[in-house]
Amino acid sequence: MINIVVFASGNGSNALNIRAYFKNHSLIHFSEIYCNKENAGIVGKSKDLGIPIRVFNRQEWTDGLVLDELKNKKIEYIILAGFLWKVPTEIIDAYQNRILNIHPSLLPKYGGKGMYGEHVHEAVLKNNENESGITIHLVNDEYDKGKVLFREIIKIEPEETGASLAEKIHKLEHEHFPQVIENYILSNED
Repeated sequence: MINIVVFASGNGSNALNIRAYFKNHSLIHFSEIYCNKENAGIVGKSKDLGIPIRVFNRQEWTDGLVLDELKNKKIEYIILAGFLWKVPTEIIDAYQNRILNIHPSLLPKYGGKGMYGEHVHEAVLKNNENESGITIHLVNDEYDKGKVLFREIIKIEPEETGASLAEKIHKLEHEHFPQVIENYILSNED
């Protein structure tokens, strides 16, 4: 089995969607969720559903404890699903081309530090863009600059709001992210 973990910082709908997708997978095992915020919605949801979750702090993240745990648990891929901290170089080096992230815009537009969730959608609308979408990419040392694996584009309607755009983007994330993860991992393991 190929072991994956999902890192999340918020409500965790993508993390739970990924977990459901891989629940009975014959080759890929969803190991657990890692979260950097004790009060994040995903923490309570995971506990309620009996999903293993590890809450960690900034020091554990930067001093190598999280990396050591991942190695000890024989984790092969890291999935970032609404995870907001920059990944330390040591983790990127240890998991070269094995960390996937999803971003709620068509990168390279509206990427980088501070560009997540509603901040992205509001910026897209403020700049009168005609389209938006999702980008699934590998993680490297720069925010949102890794190799693009997948994009899905949607048209922005004239009456679009930040909330309606967020809903459309969430739907795309749930529809595509698990399958892109699966395809990437399985093609990488051939």
